[in-house]
Amino acid sequence: MANERPDTKRIDEATGTGFVGHEWDGIEELDTPMPRWWLWTFYLTIAWALVYVVLYPAWPLIAKGTEGTLGWTSRGQLAAEMGDAEKARAELNRQIATVSLADLQADPELMSKAVAGGAAAFKVNCIQCHGTGAAGSQGLGYPNLADDDWLWGGDLAAIEITLKHGIRDAGDGETRISAMPPFAGVFDQSQLSALADHVLSFSGKAKSSPVGAQIYADNCVACHGEKGQGDRVQGAPRLSDAIWLYGGTREEIIRQVLDPHMGMMPAWGKRLDPVTIRMLAAYVHSLGGGEDFATVEAKGEQTPAVDGDEQP
Repeated sequence: MANERPDTKRIDEATGTGFVGHEWDGIEELDTPMPRWWLWTFYLTIAWALVYVVLYPAWPLIAKGTEGTLGWTSRGQLAAEMGDAEKARAELNRQIATVSLADLQADPELMSKAVAGGAAAFKVNCIQCHGTGAAGSQGLGYPNLADDDWLWGGDLAAIEITLKHGIRDAGDGETRISAMPPFAGVFDQSQLSALADHVLSFSGKAKSSPVGAQIYADNCVACHGEKGQGDRVQGAPRLSDAIWLYGGTREEIIRQVLDPHMGMMPAWGKRLDPVTIRMLAAYVHSLGGGEDFATVEAKGEQTPAVDGDEQP
């Protein structure tokens, strides 16, 4: 119930609060004042907004926004943080660039940082051919970088050289070049089958014959070795294991003899800085198939003076 006073504002007797004069279906609204604490908070936010407008960037203009008297910007803060990160990265890059490969491999902390940087660079530059897990694609000429079969050598120095100069990159004078001549028209089908069987006999997948052994001795031993062990100096692949770049079936071997596939890897030294290449070498070496010189010597394999990574 409300107390009506003609000369004053109507007051609600229960609360002592005046009405605002609005009515909806018999329901009227009281003119209850806001809590004092809320009003002061509201006033403080207005004051803070005014101070912020003066001190910090606030109003967008045609060319740029107001800068504020403090001269602070979020872009400036980002630039400063990026500069600090760049300084830290520059010191790490300097260490990786100046340390010898032997010392890099002997320093677990520095090596782990190099591997992490190489992993990032690999995702940007290498997965298109070698795949996200660096497993390559057998039969298509993209080598698996995680196994222990290396065409040009799998130690850190060898991998780094291959990354720098590539394989069969016509634009690099120090690129690795190996070539297998085509034998189309040289042998008949029976001779090709005999040769393929002899090659497969190195890994126990077929029985050799005198014909196949003789053809191999006359045409293949100079590069692939008497027992198919390959020759890293020439970039001749090993034929005595189960790892094949273009397929290891009899038909695929015959196809390779008739019309050899020879892929190309770009010389990354023209595109990437030396530190990134070294980090990539560290990452590839860490995938599980990386070698050291002791491993190469134990296998009795030759390593070129300037070596490289397994490539097509």
